[in-house]
Amino acid sequence: METMLWTRHNRRAMGDLERYNERRSALSLRPGHPDGKGLNGFLLDWYMSEPRGVVAKPQRQILAEFFTSMLVLTSSFKYKPAIGVSNYLYRVNDQWVLSLIAPDEWSEEHRRGFVGTCELQRDMTWTIAPSASLAENEAIVDALGRFYDGFAETMDTDLTLEEILPFYVGRMPYYQRLFASALSRSIRAAVTLGDQTSIPARDWQNLLPKRGESLLTHRN
Repeated sequence: METMLWTRHNRRAMGDLERYNERRSALSLRPGHPDGKGLNGFLLDWYMSEPRGVVAKPQRQILAEFFTSMLVLTSSFKYKPAIGVSNYLYRVNDQWVLSLIAPDEWSEEHRRGFVGTCELQRDMTWTIAPSASLAENEAIVDALGRFYDGFAETMDTDLTLEEILPFYVGRMPYYQRLFASALSRSIRAAVTLGDQTSIPARDWQNLLPKRGESLLTHRN
């Protein structure tokens, strides 16, 4: 395992992501799972999280889906997301929180902190349909800006995009770690199909929009 160099700001923004050593199989790391998953359960989850329907995409779309998906996956949640099911992202007590409870079914605090409706796609990327009032919430806009800065900073490297993907993040909870790995496999497949491999992450960084422009992606 080779650990990437992260700034303190990045660790706060995106977590302490570690590069996965591709010379070892993710399935051979341990006989069971430290979060209580036996090997059979892990293999089933691994199969169920396999990216499907991956296609070549423009670089800007890949960046947007990478950003959106990492925002969702660094949030707090303790359930297994399902494809095509609405999830709701909140900013509560200075934390990103993902929930199956809609804002109109929850407390006023959560309604005020509603960021948008998230959906897991078949290719294991995430989309977010932003809240209609998102632009009016300065605290959330500022938090998104800080997350954007951390995301952009992780790409300021000569390593390729494939090398900085979060294939294995030991400090993430089980489902976040599982779906971060699935996201990484999806993005690597997309860049391979699009003949976009071996491009330094810094070149991808140059395609990012300005800080004030939204990278949140959603599909009709």
